[in-house]
Amino acid sequence: MPATEKVSRGKDVEPRENIYLFVPNLIGYSRIILAVASLYYMPLHPRTCSLLYSISCLLDALDGYAARYLDQSTRFGAVLDMVTDRCTTACLLVFLASAFPRWSIVFQGLIALDMASHYMHMYATLAMGGSDESHKNVDKSRSFILNLYYTNRTVLFLCCALNEVFFIALYLLSFSSPLLSPGLLEQVPEIKQANPYSAAALELARANKMDSTVPWIIAIVSFPVMMLKQIINVVQLVKASRWLAEGDLEARRERKKTR
Repeated sequence: MPATEKVSRGKDVEPRENIYLFVPNLIGYSRIILAVASLYYMPLHPRTCSLLYSISCLLDALDGYAARYLDQSTRFGAVLDMVTDRCTTACLLVFLASAFPRWSIVFQGLIALDMASHYMHMYATLAMGGSDESHKNVDKSRSFILNLYYTNRTVLFLCCALNEVFFIALYLLSFSSPLLSPGLLEQVPEIKQANPYSAAALELARANKMDSTVPWIIAIVSFPVMMLKQIINVVQLVKASRWLAEGDLEARRERKKTR
């Protein structure tokens, strides 16, 4: 199906664009495919998983550039992009919660914060700003840090990219660092023809340790930015909640005037 098709209206023939086949949205679909493939390899193949996951994340910057360059920015594409980001990060954090069970409540909290802050922000933008308002249009008077985060493309890219890089580094450390995963120190008996989907196969894969030096360096460097991203999520959640509350108060005042 072509990206545009003809639609007859009386004597005029007007082109009808197919939003689903816009280049940025096609890039978005490829991100989903890469993310699903990375999840498939996640339990047993850290290098392959990390490569696929990283490419999927990097394409996040490319689809935005394509949307601006080709004048193909759409609300569908913006939502697709946000949903893909939230779901892929949540899936990685779910794995980290299982890899580091003592810290599972932290990863669960990060998932909840990420989902809640973005949902509240998107809903507040639609409810208070109107259906044509972008969630990235945040006035400085409402929040300087959110305005900087959403309007400065360099800040947005670095925060999002290094946030994901930190979690990817933690994922690699779950296969390589005995300090974080003491089970790696234990001798795992060789199991002939282990079911690749079994817990035994997972232990064998984790016993085949990687060098942890590079993941540790990446985790340490990206940790401050990851923390900044979580602070931004908290600010986003609080500001969206206050914006909605202000709207509720205004609506109540208007109803009282009409009584």
